[in-house]
Amino acid sequence: MAINDESEIRELLASPRRIAVVGASPNPARASNEVLAFLIAQGHDVIAVNPGHAGQTIHGAPVVATLANVEPPAELVDIFRNSDDAGTAVDEAIVHGAKAVWMQMGVVNDAAAKRADAAGLTVVMDRCPMVEIPRLGLLR
Repeated sequence: MAINDESEIRELLASPRRIAVVGASPNPARASNEVLAFLIAQGHDVIAVNPGHAGQTIHGAPVVATLANVEPPAELVDIFRNSDDAGTAVDEAIVHGAKAVWMQMGVVNDAAAKRADAAGLTVVMDRCPMVEIPRLGLLR
């Protein structure tokens, strides 16, 4: 199920990872845009997933249409979708071979979390890495 243990979250965020941001937006007013830029600044290899902007870049990160287009696979899938739609993104992350799924603030889908946990993925819900990284003293 979803983790709330700080040591597990610290381990997940402590070293640079390949992160796919599902629902990334080129609109600077959107939280996904700000978080994507933050993750890049923290040294992560970030790929944006947004079918409406595939082939473009957001803050220098390539944008692909689907998680299946992320090659090599992302270790962590950061999901900017509403709670209901997050389930589809979680299922895609399982098929994709991700090691962890991260559902953003306000995004809670217990059924999807159970599926991801059963598939061996680390699950974080209702948190934001842009909040957690400085809070845990992991700023780079």
